[in-house]
Amino acid sequence: MKFLDLAKVYVRSGSGGNGCISFRREKFIEYGGPDGGDGGRGGDVVIEVVDGLNTLIDFRYQQHFFAKNGQPGQGSQRTGRSGEDIVLRVPVGTEVLDEDEETVIADLTEVGERLVLARGGNGGFGNLHFKTATNQAPRHANPGQPGIERTIWLRLKLIADVGLLGLPNAGKSTFLAATSNARPKIADYPFTTLVPNLGVVGVDNVEFVVADIPGLIEGAHEGRGLGDQFLGHVERCAVLLHLVDGTAEDVVADYETIVHELEAYGGILAGKPRVTVLNKVDALLDEERAEKRAALEEASGGTIYEMSGVAKEGVTQVLRALKAEIGADRYRRKKADEADEEQAPWQP
Repeated sequence: MKFLDLAKVYVRSGSGGNGCISFRREKFIEYGGPDGGDGGRGGDVVIEVVDGLNTLIDFRYQQHFFAKNGQPGQGSQRTGRSGEDIVLRVPVGTEVLDEDEETVIADLTEVGERLVLARGGNGGFGNLHFKTATNQAPRHANPGQPGIERTIWLRLKLIADVGLLGLPNAGKSTFLAATSNARPKIADYPFTTLVPNLGVVGVDNVEFVVADIPGLIEGAHEGRGLGDQFLGHVERCAVLLHLVDGTAEDVVADYETIVHELEAYGGILAGKPRVTVLNKVDALLDEERAEKRAALEEASGGTIYEMSGVAKEGVTQVLRALKAEIGADRYRRKKADEADEEQAPWQP
């Protein structure tokens, strides 16, 4: 299945049915009177989060979604049938954006969430609705209200606990394959990963989700390489795992390149907790390992872990560091939710 994380969609809700102008025509009834029914209501356009989807590929082949119109009213006080709703099913983590592709209408992060994108028009009143003591034979009815037509963008941001960052060939896919059942493409040339991959990783009886995105290069925020189009998939992560290729000539320059791209991207990525790892240490001599680790510690000002995804060296320590950061993030979110509940007004 092809991965698609951005789609433009055109939706239109159903129009309401027209009211009916009708009079009773029955034998032996001298005064019939109006009996025109109301029009039916138009269908809504609804977006719903469902389980089992991880891409927006369905919206590549169909971009137009129209709800059914309401049926007009009929005589004998019969109301027209309401139009059927149309439901757009999307994966968890989908953002609904306005036509300008910037204004966020909704951020759907839980299975079962529903959002009405366009409400159907109300049906018009039949002439029975306008009967009064002074107007006992009204000969007019209301037309149905028109539906709403709008253009929206759907943008998918994967739900993951850990986001992998690094230059091309830093060993991100190798790490994901070594720690989970995911099988991303691995090769000895840059940009083997062209779409994000997810894997479930476990350590000390705790499982979390890791997202691997294509590698960044210098100038990615300006569109170089694959650009920063996939960085949105790690915005929801609790912690970023920054892998630095230990076989590179200047590991500090590689580290600073990724940090600069995160800062240029903006948003909350630059301030997220990061676990920095010197990768591919199995290919280094002991002196080189110590030298490059010391240089990275000085540049980052924090702890640097050593790891080799191929040799499985240092992997457990890195996973435990990620688990600690994820636990701290979940604790902060829980405290924030409790504070919001305490500040909320009392309701019966």
